[in-house]
Amino acid sequence: MFDSSDRTAPDLTAHKPPADIRDRVALRIVKLMRVFADAFFAKRYGHRAVVLETVAAVPGMVGGMLQHLKAIRHIRDDQGWIRELLDEADNERMHLMTFIKIARPTALERGIILVGQALFFNAYFFLYLFAPRIAHRVVGYLEEEAVISYTQYLAQVDAGEAENVPAPQLAIDYWGLAPEARLREVIVAVRADEAGHRDRNHAMADSLAGV
Repeated sequence: MFDSSDRTAPDLTAHKPPADIRDRVALRIVKLMRVFADAFFAKRYGHRAVVLETVAAVPGMVGGMLQHLKAIRHIRDDQGWIRELLDEADNERMHLMTFIKIARPTALERGIILVGQALFFNAYFFLYLFAPRIAHRVVGYLEEEAVISYTQYLAQVDAGEAENVPAPQLAIDYWGLAPEARLREVIVAVRADEAGHRDRNHAMADSLAGV
């Protein structure tokens, strides 16, 4: 089960090399998504986080729901996948709520959130329904990109290019940060979460592949 209190230093450079055509398809999907994100947001990492965390909260909910239905159909134990995927979705939602407080999305970005979530939910639903292994691999690669983005965001803060504002109270409460915590500590905590999701989704894809 996902534990947001785990502060083990993540491997920031971890990458899962594609093992076959399915993995390569998953990686290409993610790289294409990265092109659009870079083109629209450039180095506006706070606003990028708001929109992308909206999308990131979808896979865990979809996967949890479909794993729930599969467990019922086959009358078998889910091996903890349902709770873990739903916890992942809730964790990503907390990322979103945190960065909304920090970046304050524009009306245009709120519109993108609505459209992006609708499109991604339906696409990911059918992907998970017919190809769950690819679906988990897509999330694994998405989280690899998220770790990179948050590392770049952190570098921007450290260089003084982004204001190191006080951490929102909900972030302090959720991650158990110090009362005087600032944006830098929030980014470090969120990046660690994303690295955890990266590793777990790659592990789930491996499990479905029989590795």
